[in-house]
Amino acid sequence: MAEVHHHDDEDEYLRSELALLQFSDANFKSPLSPTLFIDIHDEPTTNSGSESDSLSSESEQVQHPKDEWLPITESRNGNTYYAVFHILNSNIGFQALMLPVAFATLGWAWGSVCLSIAFIWQLYTIFLLIELHESASSGKRHSRYLFLAMSAFGDRLGKLAALFPVMYLSGGTCVILIITGGGTMKQLFKILCENDNGVQTCSAHSLSGVEWFLVFTCAAILVAQLPNLNSVAAVSLLGAVASITYCTLFWSLSVKKGRPEGVSYSTTLVSQESTMVKISDIINAIGIIVLSFRGHNVVLEIQGTLPSNFKETSKEPMRRGVTISYILIAACVFPLAIAGFWAYGNQIPDRGLLMAFPQFQKQEVTKFTIGAIYVLVILHCLCSFQVYAMPVFDNLELKYTTIKNKKCPQFVRTCFRLLFGGFTFFIAVTFPFLPSLAALLGGITIVPVTYAYPCFMWLAIKKPRTKGAIWCFNLILGCLGMVLSALLVAAAIRNLADKGLHANFFKP
Repeated sequence: MAEVHHHDDEDEYLRSELALLQFSDANFKSPLSPTLFIDIHDEPTTNSGSESDSLSSESEQVQHPKDEWLPITESRNGNTYYAVFHILNSNIGFQALMLPVAFATLGWAWGSVCLSIAFIWQLYTIFLLIELHESASSGKRHSRYLFLAMSAFGDRLGKLAALFPVMYLSGGTCVILIITGGGTMKQLFKILCENDNGVQTCSAHSLSGVEWFLVFTCAAILVAQLPNLNSVAAVSLLGAVASITYCTLFWSLSVKKGRPEGVSYSTTLVSQESTMVKISDIINAIGIIVLSFRGHNVVLEIQGTLPSNFKETSKEPMRRGVTISYILIAACVFPLAIAGFWAYGNQIPDRGLLMAFPQFQKQEVTKFTIGAIYVLVILHCLCSFQVYAMPVFDNLELKYTTIKNKKCPQFVRTCFRLLFGGFTFFIAVTFPFLPSLAALLGGITIVPVTYAYPCFMWLAIKKPRTKGAIWCFNLILGCLGMVLSALLVAAAIRNLADKGLHANFFKP
């Protein structure tokens, strides 16, 4: 009996292994190394009816060793709470502090309508991605956004459509986090070591912008030595708590301390005479709203850390995680927009609440309060860096394992992460004005990845009845996403041509 049980376990393992070899991300080539294949050796197996009947739907999916070598899929023992931590850490951010600026252009009614539509739209596409992550019948798992695009659109079109957006939304976001985190460190030092007249009151010497960027990058790469996405769950929890806390402090203190004198709620469009300028301002305001939601490029990676078996896939715990996360995100985003606009009206600066709060409330709140908010922003930038950097680390190690056919050694893994840190630091110092291009680059990357591609990928993979209600809905939604992307890019280009760009190369 023991021998029969042993053979059954061995056959079950082999079937699970072959299913993963056929359907998991392990059988993909490295997107950046299209000529290199992962060499996978397996033994032939016979397909008998008895074997098919004995395949238990409750057996755990046994991932191929090459999946276990990569940072994203190295550990698949996550849970709903880990997913909540990662989603909150990666989705809530300083970009939401810009929402009152959009309301200053659109007004109360249209601002609220646009924010609600964008929230529901991107939440719908997240659930599409969750559904596309894996198939319970086949065991197919897509733990990387780029690989899902390649599976849906084909290798060539998938790379063409998704490679640059996904790489920018990982590496580019890390660069912006360095710029924001380093800049906030500089402001924190100024708050702590200068009086109201700008006179330095402590003996410490202020660092230059480049040096603050270096301090932030060193701290980020030190934390980035954690091996895989699951291992940064505690870091994501810290980032989630920090982001929720500073978002709450921004809007609650703004309301508590009262409005500045002369606050008006008439839209900024009133002062514009040209119809073209008004249209451009409206599109830019809509762009601020749609770009305030991010993180779709790492949703599949987060779901890839969850366990799955042939009966209970990772979809249900991921759905619970997204539901919990977006209840909290809504509790942060909507008050930020509404209360922020109520507090500052059309006097809100172009850089949003991060500048408005110290500018208008400096006399009403203590230095400790402003300093605490800056510390929370810095902490969140450090923690968010870990989640967005992980797909880059994963791709670098995928290229290594493709060439060497073995797990990446710890020394090489450390070198990859140091190299990435040095590269992002160099880009941040070279282009410290990159946040000024957020609307342009966001229209090219975030909008398609968040609002359009999931609809098209769902149509390509699920293949619903042509011209049916679901087919038409997703097709229209995907096309609207691409049109919105084009409009945002055009409006951003026009805005840059009209107002110019302060290109302070190497002068952060």
